[in-house]
Amino acid sequence: MTGTTTKAAQLLKDHRDSIDRLDAILVYTLGERFKHTQSVGRLKAEHDLPPSDPAREAAQIARLEDLAHQADLDPEFAKKFLNFIIAEVIQHHKQHQS
Repeated sequence: MTGTTTKAAQLLKDHRDSIDRLDAILVYTLGERFKHTQSVGRLKAEHDLPPSDPAREAAQIARLEDLAHQADLDPEFAKKFLNFIIAEVIQHHKQHQS
């Protein structure tokens, strides 16, 4: 390997190490988020509240799109990501209602 190739290999490794750490953060963050949404689902079920809250969901999507712009992340991707999470949460809430 040349010096340039060695340096490129090290940079690649550093980027991949960072990606791996960020993936772990994402997984643990999602785990924590779903713990809270499970509690919300139980609370909604106990008080006979609907599993879905369209006004809250719309506000969350708008908030996430704004954050995406600030983070230089494609807001459409952020919106799809949040919609996926919201759909999963609603399924969990419906299970609590059963």
